[in-house]
Order: sequence, then structure tokens, then C-alpha cells
Amino acid sequence: MHTPNRSPIYLIALGAFALGMASYVTAGLIPMIEASFTVSVAVAAQLVTAFTLAYGLGSPIVVALTPANRQRTGLLLSLGLFVIANAASALVDNFTALMAWRAIAGMGAGVYLAMGIGASAAVSTPEHRGKAIAIIMGGMASGVVLGVPLGLFIAEQMGWQSALWLVAILGVMAFIGLLLRLPPLPAATASSLGQKLAILSDGHVLVILTVSLFAAIASLGMYTFIAPLLTDPAYGAVRSVTPYLWVWGIGGVLGSFLIGPLVDRLKGPNLTFAIMVVLAVSLFVLPLSAALSTWLVMLPIALWGAVGWALQVPQNNELLRARQTQGDGNLAIALNESALYLGSAIGAAAGGFVLLLQLPVWTLAICAAGVAALGALLQIVNLRRQPTLGGETQANKSTTPNEANANAPCPATQCAQPGYVDGRNDGITRTARLP
Repeated sequence: MHTPNRSPIYLIALGAFALGMASYVTAGLIPMIEASFTVSVAVAAQLVTAFTLAYGLGSPIVVALTPANRQRTGLLLSLGLFVIANAASALVDNFTALMAWRAIAGMGAGVYLAMGIGASAAVSTPEHRGKAIAIIMGGMASGVVLGVPLGLFIAEQMGWQSALWLVAILGVMAFIGLLLRLPPLPAATASSLGQKLAILSDGHVLVILTVSLFAAIASLGMYTFIAPLLTDPAYGAVRSVTPYLWVWGIGGVLGSFLIGPLVDRLKGPNLTFAIMVVLAVSLFVLPLSAALSTWLVMLPIALWGAVGWALQVPQNNELLRARQTQGDGNLAIALNESALYLGSAIGAAAGGFVLLLQLPVWTLAICAAGVAALGALLQIVNLRRQPTLGGETQANKSTTPNEANANAPCPATQCAQPGYVDGRNDGITRTARLP
């Protein structure tokens, strides 16, 4: 059997590494930016807000407006915009311009990740789609865990602009590679903007997005307050939380990469349910393990990081499976990313409210565990939508003509034509043979 060329997937992952780094490095650069532009910390911190709002709210709009037959072009343009915005951020001489370019960088990053995941599915066989998505999410996690410390180290030596130049250089490398190696992508099913927005009435999709929202509230929300918990005298009183952040991040990288083969072998909704249960348990035992030992607490932190990052691989895979034939798979991915950023904001705000009420710090972890448990209960709805025949769920038993012919043997004269894999129609009309 012909082995697909995975180089485009690794190149997309390189771009994801750059955007993962860009998403989080700005927070560490705030003191240097504050000094450069003589603004307050509160004002400088709005650079992070500008990036995340544009990423979470702007990218779904752009993805929805991207023509169905311009997926490759859209991917390259979004990456190019991301590169230009980071380079411009390093060159500006006033804070207002910097704020604007961070917002543009955020929008480019959000569009790129959504379209990159969609492109990885297009150049992969269905049985390897989970691994392809895992490579991209692993690239993004690596950008956060490895790229951010590297960027901050360089910034300390050469100025905050150097970190953004590094992001731009990585983006250029990914852009050139994709320009040369990414084949023409299959045109998505043509649909109007109104038809694309119908995705918001798909109950299956809404459950997936809500589970992602709950996971982000629990995982990313609690991450905001890991320092207050671990530095509390009753829960370790550690001098530095940095080693624990590394444990969380390394767990996230491993979880992102290792989940791929499992997604390809197991049913996505089952895997998502298991992940949500592990997330709830790891958050629940977090304060207890911290009170017992500063070493023991590393275990639930590692599990928390691993499943928190791994979750989006089966979630994105399920969204593509459910919506790609409708022509809005990329939009589904963009909405899922928006759910994550919204959940992170809600989790941070809710945690701050809990502390404002002067409740014990362990309450944060228990509340986060409760939210994750609610997500696990909600996922039972998707478990009841398990495939019946031909891989279709009870909620999606109607098939499109392409889906109905997906397993039909190909005519003898067409078996070597694009759109046929191993003598069977794969149900997708391609503009060129994929590797």
C-alpha cells in the first residue's frame, strides 16, 4: 500500500509550534514592553487580550468566508499574515500599533490552525487522521512548553523584539515548506454563508463544542491559579512553581502526540469521555496530593496536562468526521478553538470570583473537577450517538451522495484516478492526486 507523504503535516506542525509560542510568549514579555513604551502593566497586558480575542472571535468569521475551492490559498495566506504581523510587531515604535498587530497576528493564528487541521485530514488517509491531528496539536503544545522559554531567554539577551522575530522566522520556514510541499487540496463542498452557519443548529457539534468549553474552564482556568495553590502553606508552600509548570507542559506535549494512534484505533466519543473522567479525577486529587507531598503532586499535574492537551485531538477528529462532507469542517475546528479561549477566560474569571469570596484555595481545584465531571456527563450524550451502520451515528444517518458511494468499487477504467484509494471511491472529489 502506498504510504502517504507526511511532510506537509510536519510543516503544518512547525507553523503550529510558532503560533503556540506566539500565543503565550507575550505574557512573559510584558515587563520589557512596559519599559519600552512607558505604559502600565495593566495596559501592556491588553496585548494578550487583543491576540486572544482576535484568535477566538475573529478566526471563525474569516474561515466561514473562505471560498471552498481556496483552502490551500487560505492556509498559506493566514500563515503569511501571521508572519507579517509578528515581524511588524517587532518593528513598531508606538504601543497602539503594537496592539493592532497583535490582534492581526491572533486572527492569522486562529485561521491557520483551523485550516491546517483541515488540510492535514485532506492529505491523510481516514485511518491515520487522528495521528495527523495529534502531530499538529503536539507541535502547538511544544511551542508553548519549549518555544516560550526559549523565546524569553532570547528576549532577555537581545530585547523583547527578538522573541517575535524568532516566531516570524519559524513561520517563514513553515510557509516556504508548505508552498513547495503542500499539494492542491480537495475543494470542500460549496455552500453559502447561511448554510455554513447551520452548523450552529447541529446538536452533535454543539455537544462537542460544549464539552470543549467545560474542559477549558476546568483545565485552563485552574492553570491560572496553580501558583496560589502550590505556594499556600497548607499545600506545599513551594518556593517556585516553575518545575510544576514544566511537568504540566511536558505532560501536555506527550499527551498531544501519544493520543493520535488511540484516536485512530478507538471511537472518538469513548476516548473523549475517558479523558474528561481522568481530568476530573486529577483535578480532584490535586489539593490532597499537594498537602501530602510536593513530589506526589507532580503525578496529577502531569496527568492533568496530558489529558488537557490531548482532548482536542479526538474532539477535532470527530468534528471533521461529522462536518467535512458538509463543507464546514474547518469552521467547526475554528469554533472549537473559540470554545477553548472562551472557556479559559470564563475559568480565570470564575477562579478570581472564588478567591474574592475568600474561600479556601483548594476550592478552586474542586470546582474545576466538578466542571470537568459535568463535561464527562455531557459526553454521555455523544456516547449515545455511537455509529450504527457504516460509521454513521443515530443523529447523522442521512448520507450525502458522496458518502453513499464511499465504499462502492470503482469502475475498471477509473481505479487509478484521483478520488480512488485502493480501488474504492473515497467519496471526495480531488483536484490532484495526493501523496
